[in-house]
Amino acid sequence: MGERSVKLPDIGEGIAEAELVEWHVKVGDLVREDDLLATVMTDKASVEIPSPLAGEISWVGAQIGEAVAIGSTLVKLKVAGDDASEPADEAPAKDVAVPSAVAKAEAPDARPAPAARVHPAAIEARPAITSAVRRAPGEKPLASPAIRLKAREAGVDLRQVHGTGPAGRITHEDIDAFLSRGPALLHGRGMSPKTAVTDVKVVGLRRRIAEKMALSKSRIPHITIIEEVNVSPLEDFRASLNKKPAPEHPKLTLLPFLMRAMAKALAEQPALNALYDDAAGIVHQHAGIHIGIATQTPSGLVVPVVKHVEARDLRDCSIELNRLAHRAREGTATREELTGSTITITSLGALGGLATTPVINHPEVAIVGVNKIAVRPVWDGTQFVPCKMMNLSSSFDHRVIDGWDAAVFVQRLKELLENPATIFVDP
Repeated sequence: MGERSVKLPDIGEGIAEAELVEWHVKVGDLVREDDLLATVMTDKASVEIPSPLAGEISWVGAQIGEAVAIGSTLVKLKVAGDDASEPADEAPAKDVAVPSAVAKAEAPDARPAPAARVHPAAIEARPAITSAVRRAPGEKPLASPAIRLKAREAGVDLRQVHGTGPAGRITHEDIDAFLSRGPALLHGRGMSPKTAVTDVKVVGLRRRIAEKMALSKSRIPHITIIEEVNVSPLEDFRASLNKKPAPEHPKLTLLPFLMRAMAKALAEQPALNALYDDAAGIVHQHAGIHIGIATQTPSGLVVPVVKHVEARDLRDCSIELNRLAHRAREGTATREELTGSTITITSLGALGGLATTPVINHPEVAIVGVNKIAVRPVWDGTQFVPCKMMNLSSSFDHRVIDGWDAAVFVQRLKELLENPATIFVDP
C-alpha cells in the first residue's frame, strides 16, 4: 500500500489556475480509474477531472470555491500493487478535454474501468439500490445540471433517489429506475412546519454571473425606457412566412425580426453599438453588429453571440440564433461563440411580464428587453380594437448615452416593428 498524488492537469488556453466548483469524492471514498474526482471552472468553461488510477481517497486539496493552481496536488490516493510503486509526486494526470461554457450532461459511470485496475474493496463498497435513500440533513444529492433538469421536469425529489455513480452521483438510469417503481415514494406527509436552512455556496458560473451583475449595476448608471409596440402586423407577417417551413429553415420567432430592426436602427445611431472602457475614458464604436442573446441554461445564464448581424438576412439570423441557443443549452458552445457582443437582447418569452428593467451587459452601453405579447384593446381613433401588444424595455448607459438618443432609438425600433416591411427596405 502506498500513496499517490493526483495533480490538476494543464487544461489549456494558458490558464494558470481554475476554480474548484464541485467535489465528486471525499476522504475515504474508493474510486476506480476514470471515476470523476472534481469539476473545476475557468472563465465559463467547466472541466471534469477523472482519476488516473484506482485507490482510496486519503486527502483532498481544496474547498469549493477556492482557486487551484495548475500542477498543484488535487487529491492523494492510497493505492495497492503496481500503482504504489511510482513516487507520489509523479502520478500522471489524465489528459483532460476542455468542454464549453457549461458542463456536459453525460453519465459519469459510462466509462467502465478494466477489471484489473479496480481496488478489490471498491466493488464491495458499492451499496445496493434500495427503495429509499437516507442522507444527512442538508446533504445535497450529487447530480449534473442535466440530471437536475430531468428530475424537475419529472417531479422527482433527488433526495429520494439513490445514486449509483461515483461517490453516489445520480445518473439518468437512476432517475429512470426511480420512476419505474411508481409514485409510492412521492407521497407527502401533510402540512408541517419546516425549520431546515440550506446554505448554498455561490461558485462557478453562478458566481461569475453575480460578479458581472454587481459590476454592471455598481459602475453603470442605467436609464430604462419602456415602450409598447403593436406587433399585430408583424405577427401576421411572421405567421405567413412560417406556413411553408423547410427542414433547413427553423420556424421564425420574433427575435430575428428584432435583430434585423436593431441592425437598421444601429446603422443610424452607431454610438449605441459600442463598448465603454471607463478606465481609459474611451467609447469603442463598432461597425460590425454582434448581438448577444441572453440564454437560460441548466447551469445559469449565458450569452451566445450572433456575429455580424448587419450582413445576415432574416433566415440566416434565425438559423444562427437557433444553433447558438442549442449549443449553449447543451453545454457545447465555444468561448468564441460566447464572447464579442456589442449589444444584447434579453427575452423571457411568454414567461415575461408587462415590463422589465434589463441590466446592461458590461462593458456594452445598451440592452433591449423583450416582454410577452398580449392582446389588449387599442383605440384606433374611432373605436377600440383588439391588438397584439408587446412592451420593449431597453436600458442605456447614461454616462455616454443621453436620454434623447435612447428615446430616438426606441422609437425607431417601434416604427420598424409596427411596419415590418420597412425592415427590409433600404433607405
